[in-house]
Amino acid sequence: MAFDHRDFWRRYQTGIDVSVASGPKLPDKLLGVRDGFLRYFHDGLSRPIPVSVSSKLEDDAAPLPLRDEETLELARRRVRALESEMEDNEGFLVGTESGLAIHLVAGRQCHFVRTWTVIRAHCRESWGSSGALQIPSELIEGLAQNDLRFAVPGTRRGGGMVASLTGGVETRRRATALATFHALSSLLYGILESSPGHKRR
Repeated sequence: MAFDHRDFWRRYQTGIDVSVASGPKLPDKLLGVRDGFLRYFHDGLSRPIPVSVSSKLEDDAAPLPLRDEETLELARRRVRALESEMEDNEGFLVGTESGLAIHLVAGRQCHFVRTWTVIRAHCRESWGSSGALQIPSELIEGLAQNDLRFAVPGTRRGGGMVASLTGGVETRRRATALATFHALSSLLYGILESSPGHKRR
């Protein structure tokens, strides 16, 4: 079935509803998702559409994922659970999670913090991530893999791991916003384009 651009804008001209599969205890997640949507529609498409973001599922406090695959799967699982509860939903469903990523670099394992966002809408699904921030080796040297979850500094109220490692310059909210923007760009690529002559930032 072909995508109907006119129907899309007619449906969303009064506002875009975004449901996030996350509990209310992490407001910076919700704010980050909203920031990502605003950047895409306001800056990218020059469409000043109101964006409403709400939390629809309680956070079940899953353990910190230790690989990109685990983080993505957790975000996808949350979105699927949200989708099953909202059968007639016509908005955007979002799952966003932070976790660790392990890569072999120059013969040694390097560990990174990264946020992944999964978006489902219009029978499509896309994934996007933030940048990767390396965890200093002195924080994790000699630790078993199961202990990595407790080695990374940061608290929920303090902005999370990213804020801790960057001295507050970067935050979980900003990482979530970038991951959301990337996922949304992939989701609507080739469907919605920026205005003629408007350079996307």
